[in-house]
Amino acid sequence: MAMTDTDVSVSKESAAAVRRGGGAPGTRGRTTIADGVVEKIAALAARDVVGVHAMGSGLSRTFGAVRDRVPGGKPPVTRGVKAEVGEKQTALDLEIVVDYGVAIADVARAVRENVVAAVERMAGLQVVEVNIAVGDVKLPDEEDEETEPRIQ
Repeated sequence: MAMTDTDVSVSKESAAAVRRGGGAPGTRGRTTIADGVVEKIAALAARDVVGVHAMGSGLSRTFGAVRDRVPGGKPPVTRGVKAEVGEKQTALDLEIVVDYGVAIADVARAVRENVVAAVERMAGLQVVEVNIAVGDVKLPDEEDEETEPRIQ
């Protein structure tokens, strides 16, 4: 097989790039993404789905509501989300509370689609699974324990 002028120039450019720094600038080094970053992305994407009332179990939301009332306390964005992040893949577990009257299977499907799209776009990781546990249903006449502080 004969080399053309183009093949030779590409080879010379590749050799020069390797000598200067080890390849294309965008491939030098490693990027790691913390579990918490993926958890935040997933939590925000899940909350965007119509029919998701809150994230986390009733117990974690109760503890969170108490923590929120402490001066300087902020609600954790990642409540109800657990991620396991590898080099190229991630797996997520979400616990959600749905609004009464919604089709839970449809909400779960929409949550999965939204979470997968957001994590893959923002983090560049392949999402291998999104497990969803529906921990509660928010009834129309129920009060939100997080919005009405009892401690002043």
